[in-house]
Amino acid sequence: MVLREIVQIDENKCTGCGLCIPNCHEGALQIVGGKARLVKDVYCDGLGNCLGHCPEDAITIVKKDVNAFDFEATNENLREQGMEELTENPLEKVDAPTPKAPPPMACGCPGTMVRDLRQETAPVAAAAPQESQLRQWPIQLHLLPPQAPFFKGADLIVMADCVGVSYPDLHQNLIKGKAITIACPKLDDTSPYVDKLQAIIEHNGLSSLTVATMEVPCCHGLYIMVKQALEASGVDLRLKHMVIGINGSVLREQVE
Repeated sequence: MVLREIVQIDENKCTGCGLCIPNCHEGALQIVGGKARLVKDVYCDGLGNCLGHCPEDAITIVKKDVNAFDFEATNENLREQGMEELTENPLEKVDAPTPKAPPPMACGCPGTMVRDLRQETAPVAAAAPQESQLRQWPIQLHLLPPQAPFFKGADLIVMADCVGVSYPDLHQNLIKGKAITIACPKLDDTSPYVDKLQAIIEHNGLSSLTVATMEVPCCHGLYIMVKQALEASGVDLRLKHMVIGINGSVLREQVE
C-alpha cells in the first residue's frame, strides 16, 4: 500500500451517465448498479483524465493509502474489455495539468439532454403495414427465465430499451428471426443482470450474440454487462456490438 492520488466518486452526485468511462484510458471505471465505480485501485493512475467529463462534478482526486498503479495489470484489463492498450506508463509521462470539471449541465446527464429531432420532410406515400417479427414474450430481462424455450440455439440480441423506439428498421433488420431481451443499464436495478445473462449464455447453445445500445454514454454499461457475462460463461461465442444514433442511424458495428 502506498499513499498516492486516486480517483474518488461521490455516489450522491453521480447520475450514472457514464460519460467518464470512455474518457478513462485505463479502463478503471464501470457503471455498476446505476453508478460509476472504480473497478480496482491498481487500474487508476490518479491523473484525473476523467475529471473534465463529469457534468455533476462527482469525481475528485484524493490522497489515500491504496495499491500502487499497475501498468501490466491495467493493460491486461484493457485487453479483456476489448479496449486499446496503453503504449507507455502514464505516470512516466511529463506531468500535465489536471483537467477542470465543466459547470454542471442543466439536465444533469448528457444522455438526457433535450433535443428536437423533428425534420421537415416531403410527404410520402403511405407504406404497407409491416408485420411484427417478435417471436416471444416477455422481453424485459428481469422477467425472463434463463432457460426459456425460445433461447435454445437462438440468435440472441440484448437491446437497450431506447433502441426499440430510435431504430426505424427494428423489426426487419434487427429482431427478425432472433430471440430478444431488453434492459436499461441506467434506470434498472442491474445487480442480477450479469448472472442472468451468464446463465442464458451457458445453458442454451446460442448461435450468435448481439448487443445493441444507444450512442449516449450511460448505455455503454449494457455492452459491458453482456461482455462480462460472456467471459464468465466460458462459452466460445463472438459478440457483435451495434451502436444506434439518436437519429436512428447505425453509427458503429463491431464483432469481437
